[in-house]
Amino acid sequence: MQTKLRTYEITPNDNICFPIGTILAVENLYEELNLSSIFGKHQTKGIDFNTLIKALLSYKLTENFSIDRAHKWINQNEVLEFFGLKKFNKRVLYRTLQTVGSNKEEIILDIQDFLFSKYDFDHTDINMDWTSIVLHGDKCPLGKYGYSRDHRPDKKQITLGVSELSAPINLPVGITVEKGNVNDQTHFKKTYQQVKDKLKDNSLIVFDKGANSIDNLDLIKGDGNDYLTGKKLNSSDDKLIKIFDQLSPEVIDEEKGIYGIKIVKPSSVNYLYFSEALKKQHLEAGTRKALKMLAEAKEIQKSIENKNKLPRKFRINNKLIDVQYSYQTKLVKMNDQEALELLKEEIIDGREGFFCLKSSRNLTLKGALEIYRKKDSIEKIFNSLKNEIEIKPLRVWSDNSIYGAIIIGFIAQLLISLMRFEFEELKHTSTKFIKKSLLNLTVTVDFQENRNKSYIYANFDQINSLVLLQNPGSSCEFG
Repeated sequence: MQTKLRTYEITPNDNICFPIGTILAVENLYEELNLSSIFGKHQTKGIDFNTLIKALLSYKLTENFSIDRAHKWINQNEVLEFFGLKKFNKRVLYRTLQTVGSNKEEIILDIQDFLFSKYDFDHTDINMDWTSIVLHGDKCPLGKYGYSRDHRPDKKQITLGVSELSAPINLPVGITVEKGNVNDQTHFKKTYQQVKDKLKDNSLIVFDKGANSIDNLDLIKGDGNDYLTGKKLNSSDDKLIKIFDQLSPEVIDEEKGIYGIKIVKPSSVNYLYFSEALKKQHLEAGTRKALKMLAEAKEIQKSIENKNKLPRKFRINNKLIDVQYSYQTKLVKMNDQEALELLKEEIIDGREGFFCLKSSRNLTLKGALEIYRKKDSIEKIFNSLKNEIEIKPLRVWSDNSIYGAIIIGFIAQLLISLMRFEFEELKHTSTKFIKKSLLNLTVTVDFQENRNKSYIYANFDQINSLVLLQNPGSSCEFG
């Protein structure tokens, strides 16, 4: 008697199954954003420019490895059939990126014009931030060594600036590219000037203290806008910190131990906060630094006692410099605990737990902190661009190819952000899950005996159904 189900018998066939959700979403949103008109004006001879951009965007939201892999993915028969393309050489994609990059300012401006005219946003308050992306190779002029947010100081990089309409809109509306050694204060001007003409009067520009400078604040005020930014603590703040408790600080969040005082000046307002959680973090970081310094001192002392050369990390490693070392540590006169306390006295300066914001608006202490904290939405855009849209790593191309690749990644991010903006159900859904849902929607090409084809869609879920079926311009047609 049979007690188990037999294994299904598998008969090979010519049927093909591949993800279609991303392609359909790009097709629909591309038209909704009027991208056909925006890119169409840059058409050159040869393959339709808009079709190539759609194919690149679809690949960017599907696999996204390299231009070589993009070429192979697009040149699949079924993908070619969907886009109405014939097989082409991968040099076509490089030329496409070059064309996009050489027209980057006009393309971004046209996208902004359409976005701001179509949606008539309730506000035009802007979050701005800057990051870096590793560049592999040495030939691209944009690549320079600089402060690496990707923790790769050994690699050249470029810097990116992104502008985002703040909550509850959260749409990226601008992106700028600079050399890898350009700091945030300098990069600020290019990023701000790219969007300033689209802002309503008295818009609030929110950015962190790395881009805070007198010139940048004056630039914002000169355009009739306001700012909210982080501020580096200075000696004036130290005086307030010493008597902070005597100034009757306002309770911002009793549970989290956050308190603050407001200092109103003729042209700006400072918001000085104390956070118990932040103080704990600062003290822990200070202790770690002190322990590291103690370990280094011990290593040097051991070399002195053993009459050995210093480890290379403590030496000047330059053949053109002749140095005679003479080191003496204080460890011979104190024990580890005394040494650690001495280091803590040097590192811990009394500012632990304190931070300061500065604004041209007279906000409440709680309101200023809430607005500034919501700026982290742009950090999520950076994370999405780097790890979900995957605009990194960038390979050795010309400047215009780099610009083109960044613009394609930016538009891919804009499409995802637009889904969250238009559908309340997706407001808090990450790029990762939106991409996964679109990839789950597949089409099976069923080759019948008479060689006719039928197309079977599968794996609809809540997200891809929302994006593809509730969009008025959507249609799941293929072939």
